[in-house]
Amino acid sequence: MKFLDCTLRDGGYYNGWDFSVDLINDYLEAMQSIGVDVVELGFRSIRTQGFKGPCAFTKDEFVRSLRIPKGLKLGVMINASELIDCGELNDVISKLVSVDASKSPVDVVRVACHVHEFETVLPVAQTLKKLGYVVGFNLMQIAERSETEIKALGREASRYPVDVLYFADSMGSMVPNQTAKIIQWIGSEWKGDIGIHTHDNLGLALSNTLHALNQGVTWVDSTVTGMGRGPGNARTEELAIEIAERRGIQANLVPLMALLREHFKPMQARYGWGTNPYYYLAGKYGIHPTYIQEMLGDSRYSEEDVLAVIEHLRVEGGKRFSLDTLDAARHFYVGEPKGQWAPRECFAGREVLLLGTGPGVARHREALEQYIRDKRPLVVALNTQSEIDAELIDLRVACHPVRLLADCEAHTKLPQPLITPYSMLPEDVRYSLEEKQILDFGLTVQPNRFGFEATYCTLPTSLVVGYALAVATSGCADRILMAGFDGYSADDPRSREMNQLLEQYHIAEGALSLTAITPSRYGLYSESVYAL
Repeated sequence: MKFLDCTLRDGGYYNGWDFSVDLINDYLEAMQSIGVDVVELGFRSIRTQGFKGPCAFTKDEFVRSLRIPKGLKLGVMINASELIDCGELNDVISKLVSVDASKSPVDVVRVACHVHEFETVLPVAQTLKKLGYVVGFNLMQIAERSETEIKALGREASRYPVDVLYFADSMGSMVPNQTAKIIQWIGSEWKGDIGIHTHDNLGLALSNTLHALNQGVTWVDSTVTGMGRGPGNARTEELAIEIAERRGIQANLVPLMALLREHFKPMQARYGWGTNPYYYLAGKYGIHPTYIQEMLGDSRYSEEDVLAVIEHLRVEGGKRFSLDTLDAARHFYVGEPKGQWAPRECFAGREVLLLGTGPGVARHREALEQYIRDKRPLVVALNTQSEIDAELIDLRVACHPVRLLADCEAHTKLPQPLITPYSMLPEDVRYSLEEKQILDFGLTVQPNRFGFEATYCTLPTSLVVGYALAVATSGCADRILMAGFDGYSADDPRSREMNQLLEQYHIAEGALSLTAITPSRYGLYSESVYAL
């Protein structure tokens, strides 16, 4: 049984592989004390774009500068995509590893590859073995493959001098019975060591790892606190206890606990890895965890955005991560827009007061209510904004499917008609709103474009404020006053997104004049509600 820890390699996705030497030295001491056999210190890479710390390259010179405890073996990982993309395989390998393993502090080299890359890069095993390294291949995203495909992979690997054939639960979707099945299929064609790398989306990383050991797997790995992309991995502090018990020894956990307190718990609080309901859903539906990690690290994504993207990827597929797919999944309205209601009947020639959800509405409530009573604008509130006397609000507007589902009970209790793209909403959302008076105004999303038609609009994004502006514009309102659009700090992505939306609206044909009447950080013309 080989116990491998890959914290610095997998955890580097959070901090750009920029771990301090002090942390690494404390970490190496802790790994030896708990019985880890191999530490995978990081990647080997020749790609230089963007700043990455030393564990993205893990050069021999850097490794020699560390305090390596006696008896602890060291490893690195190479991405197959880099071997394939950067030239002839052996030429790339010669740039990545020492030509004589006996003169290198690195003992183990693992190659991470997708199934479609496996056959192409397997010959690298011969080169690495001739150089004297222990050679592992780590197959990613194998859970959805058929028995025939998995057996063929084992058969292909048996033709090369591979020491350990790893498989990774890349989506975190596997359960113990499925794990056992894959081990059986691989083992029917591959007679060498088998390893497993588990993810914790479903909270089963440790269970899958221990079950794999019971099924004959001989290499297992984990990371400190589970540090790794998305929900993370099996936790070293737990797996170490289980392995020590199986080995019949007592692990010394004291250095590891000190390492957690001093280094890893503060990092976890900062970066936020570990499973949560979003990662659970991603694992359940076979969605790449990087989608969740990217959204949770981007303040533009509200809770309903994250849930809606997960639902979109569940239907459309999300096994391979793509920023373009993520951006598209956030905007739910595609195809031909549908609408049954024309806003012109309510909005034509009217001054519209749009109530946002910022604190400016509550802070200036008395002045806003006095203005409404005196000037009688058409008052439109976003979502369930209720800081103003309900009798003074004429209409509500909402377009986010998950937000509508979450707010359906509130909407049924609020007296105002709701403007929403009802015909285009999912069936469960329509059902939840069937008791509500609906004004059905359609929308479709197209990049960088506003369009205003009688019963529908075209928007660059499905943000509700863009939808509200389009409703008033399609309805031929006179002008739009905006309250409660306080905005965010300059470096907040939501601020950039909103300013871009407003700029696109301003240059659209037919756009109305916009005036902020409570404080706003956005680039809006402003007047004071008190002056008005």
